[in-house]
Amino acid sequence: MKPVVSIVGRPNVGKSTLFNRFIGSRKAIVDDIPGVTRDRHYGETFWNGCEFTVVDTGGYVPDDEEALMKAVREQVHVAMAESDLILFTVDVKSGIHALDRQISGILREQEKPVIVAVNKADNEERRMDAVEFYELGFDNLFPVSATSGTGSGDLLDHVVEILPRPGEEHEPDIPRLAIVGRPNVGKSSYVNALLNSERSIVSSTPGTTRDSINSRLTYDEREYILVDTAGLRKKSNVDESIEYYSTIRTQRAIKNCDVAVVMVDAMQGFEKQDMRIVGTAVDFNKGVIIALNKWDLVPDKTSGVIKEFEDYVYSRIPQLDYIPMVSISSTEGIRLHKVLDIADHVMNERKKKIPTSELNNFIRQILKERPLPFKRGQKLKITYATQVKSNPPVFKFFMNSPEDLPSNHHRYIEHRMREQYHFEGVPLTFLFRQK
Repeated sequence: MKPVVSIVGRPNVGKSTLFNRFIGSRKAIVDDIPGVTRDRHYGETFWNGCEFTVVDTGGYVPDDEEALMKAVREQVHVAMAESDLILFTVDVKSGIHALDRQISGILREQEKPVIVAVNKADNEERRMDAVEFYELGFDNLFPVSATSGTGSGDLLDHVVEILPRPGEEHEPDIPRLAIVGRPNVGKSSYVNALLNSERSIVSSTPGTTRDSINSRLTYDEREYILVDTAGLRKKSNVDESIEYYSTIRTQRAIKNCDVAVVMVDAMQGFEKQDMRIVGTAVDFNKGVIIALNKWDLVPDKTSGVIKEFEDYVYSRIPQLDYIPMVSISSTEGIRLHKVLDIADHVMNERKKKIPTSELNNFIRQILKERPLPFKRGQKLKITYATQVKSNPPVFKFFMNSPEDLPSNHHRYIEHRMREQYHFEGVPLTFLFRQK
């Protein structure tokens, strides 16, 4: 896992501007109105050979002064628990604020490294004024201007000096399965049933699992790392700092897994949030399985019903109908290991490599059946195709005018390739390049 840097501080000190400066984009909303950042943000950045995750802990700020202090304190506490380094951001223009003192008191009581970023120091006079903040009790202090970038390079140099370099947390040949899904769909129950233990807390209260929990499992002489994650809610429902960090950990679990097992409550149907979670795994090019949990509660369990449910799910995500589906019951122990068997199959599909000569013969054949159109007075032609990567599979096509290739022909090529080579549960990446 990449190390995590959390930017904390009271409202309107420029946390989001500093966040945008670090990740090099306008991802966070920036405004002079205190508390404008209502959705918290995270991004990844690279500096001096070190990759790390940056978290902007801005959020909804209550009108009530007491509630405001409580909200800020909560964010700081969660950031301390989840981060490798805290970037305590203050405002040199307004000087030391009562909330700054409260936050510094909390930070001094913990063992995580803290760097004070004295923001809005955009001239020599303000950079001199920044020394006032040594009063807060921290040795590492850097005057910066998040808006202009002044001082941000020196600050980042020090950040990467302190951060731990990420190492391997598991043997690379042991596959990682991330069990993901909405709250209360039975993720922890499934993991516990496989492990035959109460590794995760199981409760009917949504969101019981706040952390991502790694467990090692041996089944049929095969080893797996199971990652039980917190439930992913819709963004509008992620209104607590703890919930927000749970979402970050789940996103990271998906990014670092081999196969994402998307757990769905069969009694609730396939909802929009389920679709988003599947989409997240596909965006990360991970192997994907949909597990329909609580199948024991379905009144009619005939094969026709499961086929109807599959058709219903695929009708909602028609472009993702290559994702395998399995009905299970964590409480009754129904088809628990079938998920592992399918995961093995999906991982083998991710590693599949098509020989270049075979791939080109296949592409020529399918384009004879459905030729590419004429665009701007010339016939579009794919002259060469090759698989440049496996696990996950990436294909590169060389052609004239790749920007003119219609999207329906892109889909046609993928559809025919899946007919021929399957790639079950595996997203395919196609790159069309000028010959």
